[in-house]
Amino acid sequence: MASAEPLRFLLLLRLSLAVATRPGVVLFLADDLGYGDLGCCGHPSSFTPNLDRLAASGRRFSDFYSAASVCSPSRAALLTGRYPTRSGIFPGVFNPGSKGGLPLNETTIAELLKQQGYVTAMVGKWHLGYGLNGIYLPIHHGFDEFLGVPYSHDQGPCQNLTCFPPDTKCYGKCVQGVVLLPLIRNNTVIEQPVSFPQLTPQYDHFARDFILRAARQRKPFFLYYASHHTHYPQFASAEFTRKSMRGPLGDALMEFDGSVGQILKALHDAGVENNTLIFFTSDNGPELMRQSRGGNGGLLKCGKGTTYEGGMREPAVAYWPGRIAPGVTHELASTLDILPTIASLTGAKLPHVRLDGYDMGDILFNNGKSKRDTMFYYPVFVNKKLGVFAVRKGRYKAHYFTQGSTLSDSTPDRDCHWDSFLKSHDPPLLFDLEADPSENYPLSSSELPSYSWIIDQIQKEKLKFEREMEFGESQIEKGVDPDLEPCINVGCRPRPSCCVKT
Repeated sequence: MASAEPLRFLLLLRLSLAVATRPGVVLFLADDLGYGDLGCCGHPSSFTPNLDRLAASGRRFSDFYSAASVCSPSRAALLTGRYPTRSGIFPGVFNPGSKGGLPLNETTIAELLKQQGYVTAMVGKWHLGYGLNGIYLPIHHGFDEFLGVPYSHDQGPCQNLTCFPPDTKCYGKCVQGVVLLPLIRNNTVIEQPVSFPQLTPQYDHFARDFILRAARQRKPFFLYYASHHTHYPQFASAEFTRKSMRGPLGDALMEFDGSVGQILKALHDAGVENNTLIFFTSDNGPELMRQSRGGNGGLLKCGKGTTYEGGMREPAVAYWPGRIAPGVTHELASTLDILPTIASLTGAKLPHVRLDGYDMGDILFNNGKSKRDTMFYYPVFVNKKLGVFAVRKGRYKAHYFTQGSTLSDSTPDRDCHWDSFLKSHDPPLLFDLEADPSENYPLSSSELPSYSWIIDQIQKEKLKFEREMEFGESQIEKGVDPDLEPCINVGCRPRPSCCVKT
């Protein structure tokens, strides 16, 4: 027995070193950020030096897609690598008192990495359900720690949203008749209502402390930083309020960029910058109904709530000093691909479910080709009978259905508006996205015979995908119970007015 001890020690040492050398992973997710909102993407008055640095020194994607054009389904797809129809995150988004949430049998990136010895944390906006006693919060989906809010910050009275100086009120209206937005630590409401001027500094402190602790303990880590910025109504701390040429949205974007800078510094201070993959993207396109306060889709058509490019095509950057060479890739990729990519990098085993993502390793490390050649676009209000609204294959995109959205109202393009009602297209509207990324010029009827080959290919892909799609039970259609809204004073009455910190 004694002779076995040295061997056991060596095995434990090898395991310890393997865990310590596994890469850290930081996943930044912006909120409602448009394709044209960043300085590195050409916006003339956005000040985003840290994101611009990542874009210049990392791999920037020109053709990167979210799997949905609104918050809840897009976040479910990112964390699970599965179209949100499979996990039941449709139609629409979760509300403060929603009975459902991301099913607990879905496997998230955090759960995969915990199996590999990672410590995991999430900071920011969850929006994948709260449920009875917070059963759907991040700590029940593989995250060791959580500091953030359970849903969008306009899903509650925003009269309390005052920035610095305190005479800066929120722009427009927010949801009334529900609880004020709570701040949650792990599973406990610690503040209600949230103090918005102090919110992002709290997040940054939490994230920095998590990284430094993990580095001291020589543990690999996963940080999911889901910012509120630049979702309406915009806010910022004193350091950033009224500092941008672009107004309140610019202030919010500056603060998000500042958070990126804080995390970069924490990685540097911890000595792990060269052993950490950073990935940045957004959940969906800009809420154009807010006009100049709603973000900018750049040259893309429409925005949030639509299956046009502006609703689902997002800025994205992968950064890893010494591992990922700087440059721009025009390969097709998606948030669906993040989970399998991270699994491949860390040696984690993929879950035994149908995944819709692909390992992006060849794109990131070999300047190679993507394993993905199709992208399917579901509308916000998924209809099983109608199926997908559009399909991209290679450079071509076919619209089988088009529809505007209130979330993209107010633009000069009438196709984006709420009164652009559902239209069926047979043959589908066909666009060459390399020649016309703005989807301004559908190939005409006289041209379509020349493109029958790609229409046939897209149709085959669509039929195969829809035939194999297994819809999960809708978690959002389970309905709403006001008593499920998070409250700092558990069991108090009358709700929601009693749910405030005294």
